[in-house]
Amino acid sequence: MTDTQATAAPLNTEPSGDVCIRMLAMPADANANGDIFGGWLLSQMDLGGGVFASKIASSRTVTVAIEAMNFRKPVFVGDLVSVHANLVRIGRTSITVHLEAWVLRRKEVQSILVTDGNFTYVAIDDHGHPQAVKAADAPTRAT
Repeated sequence: MTDTQATAAPLNTEPSGDVCIRMLAMPADANANGDIFGGWLLSQMDLGGGVFASKIASSRTVTVAIEAMNFRKPVFVGDLVSVHANLVRIGRTSITVHLEAWVLRRKEVQSILVTDGNFTYVAIDDHGHPQAVKAADAPTRAT
């Protein structure tokens, strides 16, 4: 199997890569302490990563693995959450994406990295079967 690889993104002090999704953390997404549930944040990252992977694959994609998730800081109600994607690897049918969730808190000017991890997606056809990813259509790692 031949793979196209880009180096994994180093830990950034500023968001980099493609902005895949941006949303406001709302009270319905919080626990009793006012922190946003990790599962909500993970699902937002998965949605954003799926959009990024589908653009590369020019087809539907499905999540097959999530690895190396790091929950670094809490997310609070009212935080503006942005998910950024960087390409890590393209396999024959799979695409691995490094996703970072950054927040902009009220009355702050600097974004804060709150969560990051590697998500792997598989390109599928209209019948749900894996299909090859055309590496020539893939972007290089965004900086």
